[in-house]
Amino acid sequence: MHTTLQFFGGAREVTGSCYLLEHAGQRVLLDCGMRQGESSAEKSNRNPFPFDAASIDAVVLSHAHLDHSGRLPHLVKAGFTGRIHLTPASLALLELMLLDAAFLEGREVEWENRRRQRANAPLLEPAFTQEDVARTLEHCRALRYETAVEVVSGVSIRLLDAGHILGSAIVNVDIDATPKAKRLVFSGDLGNSHGALLRDPTPVHHADVVLLESTYGDRCHRNTQETLEEFAEILSAANEEGGNVLIPAFAVGRTQELIYRLGEFEHRGALPQTHVFLDSPMAIGASEIYARHRHLFNETDAQQLGGADELKWSQWLPKLRLTSSTQESMAINRLEGGAVVIAGSGMCTGGRIRHHLKHNLWRRQCHVVISGFQARGTLGRALVDGAKRVRLFGEDIAVNAAVHTLGGFSAHADQQQLLDWLSQLEQPPAGGLYLVHGELEKIMPLQEQVFDQLGWFAKVPRLNERVQL
Repeated sequence: MHTTLQFFGGAREVTGSCYLLEHAGQRVLLDCGMRQGESSAEKSNRNPFPFDAASIDAVVLSHAHLDHSGRLPHLVKAGFTGRIHLTPASLALLELMLLDAAFLEGREVEWENRRRQRANAPLLEPAFTQEDVARTLEHCRALRYETAVEVVSGVSIRLLDAGHILGSAIVNVDIDATPKAKRLVFSGDLGNSHGALLRDPTPVHHADVVLLESTYGDRCHRNTQETLEEFAEILSAANEEGGNVLIPAFAVGRTQELIYRLGEFEHRGALPQTHVFLDSPMAIGASEIYARHRHLFNETDAQQLGGADELKWSQWLPKLRLTSSTQESMAINRLEGGAVVIAGSGMCTGGRIRHHLKHNLWRRQCHVVISGFQARGTLGRALVDGAKRVRLFGEDIAVNAAVHTLGGFSAHADQQQLLDWLSQLEQPPAGGLYLVHGELEKIMPLQEQVFDQLGWFAKVPRLNERVQL
């Protein structure tokens, strides 16, 4: 009985996670994510799937980030009729993120079609709409951690806490095969064990095949205490210089950790700014979902936040201001100093952060804190790489602000954490260890360290490659 795996995304690239498992004529998709970063990658999300969507029997979602989930409405539109398995917290976040993505998609298509009308060019249709999202959510089946369920005949899954964002999962797949059963473990995105709020990734002790993420396969994160000390120094410097602190942040995960850390600073008198603005409707919604699922937090940080059943972020950080409306967001840019502004998008490819950068990047007293991964081709990556000028809303903007990279806030496991998690396997995966979800220059050092530290050979699959398990 043949079992195969094909890599349709997240192969030698960080985004677009999508892996097709075929067993006994049945097809299970692990993730169905968007490609992100360069414009060519973004445009490829409109391409047809390299498989028949109607032939997919089930989808298992590791977590709600769009590079793992963002093409699910496209899959449903293309004929998928099966179930999408995910955790309850992932389901809540998925609804929020897909509805936001559909809104942005509709707005961008509307703008593009105005340009096309003037050029007498063919008009575009949105890749998916909010109605498509509603139909997608009807296919979802929430599954609590550690609960086994048969998703197709002979293939069962269990979702284990990955500690990356709320509800994120390691996907444990048990395949009833002849002559013996096989276990495939897809790491999803593994969390940073030094991060706040969430638990450490669940250890796995047995696997025949492993798909391991490698986003930070080439490095170890900076010590958390050193990162927090530098963050506090940035806040102090910006206050003394009379500038604002801008933090492009992913709405889910990074934002909530930043609020938690800023609350810690406030409690010990190390937050001199007058206001902290959370300027992202989606991040506000995500923070509310986090508050409702505090039972998934690690015990230490949950106790620190207080014992009440209902978590209120504004009680933890009284300086926090939630700015949902456009008018409130615009008003922030009248402040030349004294503010911390957390806004999306995390890679500065869209969202309100771009407006704040336009109004602040040219100011020498401004400080920009980059707290997460920046893909190639993004504005965030350009800032990290030292760009002296950037283009925003048709204007060339000088980058006079101080740009800081705080790697210790990453929500991904670093090289040594990946190796430590892998080393908990009682024996090497006989069916293969595949390094996925990383740029090639990040994967190769991890491949080398897997061999040096564990004595195992890790494979680096290519896009569309198909392997027999």
